[in-house]
Amino acid sequence: MTRRLLLGLAMASVLVLLAACQSAEPPPAPADRVPGWAQDAVVYQIFPERFANGDPTNDPTRASLTEPSAVPPSWAPSDWTGDWYAQAGWEREMGGFYESVYDRRYGGDLQGVIDRLPYLDSLGVNALYLNPIFWSPSLHKYDGRSFHHIDPHFGPDPEGDKALIAEEDPTDPSTWHVTAADSLFFTLLEKAHARDLRVIIDGVFNHTGRQFFAFRDLAERQQDSRYADWYEVRSFDDPETPDTSEFDYAGWWGLDSMPEFAVSDDSTTLAEGPRQYIFDATARWMDPNGDGDPRDGIDGWRLDVAEEVPTGFWADWHAHVRSLNPTAYTVAEVWEDASEFLREGGFSATMNYHGFAYPVKGFLIDNTIGPSAFAEMVRTRRQNYAPAVRPALLNLIDSHDTPRLATMLVNRADTGYAQPDRFDYDWGGVVDLRQNPDYKVRAPTDVERRLQRLVALTQMTLSGMPMIYYGTAAGMWGADDPDDRKPMVWPDRSYAVEDRHPYGHDRPADAVQFRRPLFNTYQSLVSLRTEHDALRRGTTTVLAADDERDLLSYARSHDDAPALITILNRSDEAHSARIPLPDSLEAAYEPVFETPSGGAFRVQQDGTALLLELPPHAGLLLRETAP
Repeated sequence: MTRRLLLGLAMASVLVLLAACQSAEPPPAPADRVPGWAQDAVVYQIFPERFANGDPTNDPTRASLTEPSAVPPSWAPSDWTGDWYAQAGWEREMGGFYESVYDRRYGGDLQGVIDRLPYLDSLGVNALYLNPIFWSPSLHKYDGRSFHHIDPHFGPDPEGDKALIAEEDPTDPSTWHVTAADSLFFTLLEKAHARDLRVIIDGVFNHTGRQFFAFRDLAERQQDSRYADWYEVRSFDDPETPDTSEFDYAGWWGLDSMPEFAVSDDSTTLAEGPRQYIFDATARWMDPNGDGDPRDGIDGWRLDVAEEVPTGFWADWHAHVRSLNPTAYTVAEVWEDASEFLREGGFSATMNYHGFAYPVKGFLIDNTIGPSAFAEMVRTRRQNYAPAVRPALLNLIDSHDTPRLATMLVNRADTGYAQPDRFDYDWGGVVDLRQNPDYKVRAPTDVERRLQRLVALTQMTLSGMPMIYYGTAAGMWGADDPDDRKPMVWPDRSYAVEDRHPYGHDRPADAVQFRRPLFNTYQSLVSLRTEHDALRRGTTTVLAADDERDLLSYARSHDDAPALITILNRSDEAHSARIPLPDSLEAAYEPVFETPSGGAFRVQQDGTALLLELPPHAGLLLRETAP
């Protein structure tokens, strides 16, 4: 028996046991937790520092870095179009790629996002998720300096903004200024909303950076600081030992660069100081002018490391959020089943790694489970959530925290997993070059691009909110952080060939360019999803799951809207197939999408079944025609 079949049987057995243990239907979620617009959304994720540089005059400076003294005086912003692994002189002074890459800055900013809104329009997405945009010295900005101001280097007047911020009492919203960067963000909201683009931003409410105003004061004044109870301090510095520091505190995952907020005495919520500050900052971005009309504010939040914050805080925070905007969408970063956590905390949904990305990795990428195990895994994991939540689950395959989809396909493997329950999805020992120098960094082949198109077809035709990571539709590739955060590849720019390797290994010389045919694929699929109610709101019926030939077919149907049928051939071989149709789906169907374009497809019907011929690594989308 093959290893793949054994794994598939094992996974199927686990799924059966899980299904037997769970209740028939989870309790319904309150309707006000899931806004109606969520199930119609296609989300585009933007990592602002690497998306577009719309204003070179505001580029970060050496002084704005986390530790300027650790970076050579010759530091300068990096070349947007250069070979990712090539090192500038200042980087070589620091000793190598991984010693310097986190000090790179490319100058992406909010003006760049505004300038590229027409591109997002052309792709067809209708919601944006922005990684953290609040003031922070890092490139990722998960180590905030404050939560009530946009990073000054994302706006047009960094030094002027910093001077205004210095005048404030950060715990008193009445003293908060509207900086130039804040104002530009409000302009972005206005322009995005004018294009019917919703805007979701990142909230990091478990920890801060060491430059956060409260922590800076605490580090200086110790127990005499008015913020002494804001953080989980284990010990204060002893002034009787001037040559040593006893100051110790809890940091996220042990990182002293990200001190964690303290919790209440009963551990049910955050300490009162940070809790109130977060509530005030939340209101600032949800109703900027405070007039009770949230239309000038953001449309939702993605909440970082949400499970590490007490659920009592989230319940109270959600009550606050929905008092400001009843149609706000909140999505928790949770990597496993989050059904109970969502109910307790009041979230709209979760990032659906567990219910979408992991199964896709096992079937469409690695092909270590067959279509029947994939379909059952998706069904049972989705079933754990309340019906109102299911269409709002954020279906992603790659993000700023994972290798890019193209690189997952380049490195697809079926020879054993360190973490079989997640098919080694984003497992550091595999996908991080510092732990696995043999992880391939080359561009994908034509076959791998065909598989990427199958993933895109699946993402746009299953239930849930699809999310496209910036650059995925443009053809970008890259291993795990930092390689998944390369500068965006734009069609109007020319890029250096990528032929370096961080460890000097041999690799192909790969042309870096915007991949128009791949973009067209995503554009077509987004358009089809937007056009058809069945793809956004419909029920899912598995029509065929042929493990021997790696064929999967499922239908989406909704009320009187035309039904659509997806057919996937994950096999390396061409196949013929007869797919019976249940009575409810008996109708005539026409192809509306096929990949590869111009492939050797044949679609016929004998009245009660589809008769198909499919080339290898092929996908079809059929639409019910009018009688």
